[in-house]
Amino acid sequence: MSYILNIETSTSVCSIALCQDGNVIFANKSTEGPSHSVLLGTFVAEALEFIKNNELKLDAVAVSSGPGSYTGLRIGVSMAKGLCFGYGIPLIAVPTLKIIASKAILLNNKTNETLYCAMLDARRMEVYASIFDGELTTCRETAADIITPETYEEFLNKGPVCFFGNGAEKCKTVITHPNAMFMDQIYPLAEDMALLAEDAFIKGEFKDVAYFEPFYLKDFVATVARNKVF
Repeated sequence: MSYILNIETSTSVCSIALCQDGNVIFANKSTEGPSHSVLLGTFVAEALEFIKNNELKLDAVAVSSGPGSYTGLRIGVSMAKGLCFGYGIPLIAVPTLKIIASKAILLNNKTNETLYCAMLDARRMEVYASIFDGELTTCRETAADIITPETYEEFLNKGPVCFFGNGAEKCKTVITHPNAMFMDQIYPLAEDMALLAEDAFIKGEFKDVAYFEPFYLKDFVATVARNKVF
């Protein structure tokens, strides 16, 4: 029996979930904005109190590893590392886009031919995105994309593609291919990390607590404004 504390702070949503063998037994979240530096400590303290009161033993900490908000990721990873050092337990990293893809796949009733494009908002018409199939197998690795009508045409021409995440909303008026569909209200939550973290724990897929860093992925091609003066 394993007890894993999951931490997710990659967007404006802050959440934690304590899981027993992949099942959530305690959770808390806030969707009211990026106040992670205050909320996360409170949420974690409540989870640790739950563990103490129920005489449980924490076996690992899992953290959403990015991409996402630079500040949010730093806060989440720092907290996760501190807990791992303090309790002498392993650290698990779960890719943020894989978290929301697993949720979208669970909620979607489309055929197995549907692909899932998980998107996190970056800036302007830029997103961090990765594409998965219905089995959560990666079809295209995470990349920094500038959204145009042709950005995902390679995949859309082959069949249906479902777009979701907080980067998908601004793409609706640009990606108008008949095979494009959109899912709303899909954002990363610690409770959706449960099975992914449990699988990593069973396989012994742990990170070096001292040297692990979040996956920031900042690789857009910069453009120079026309009115820029040199």
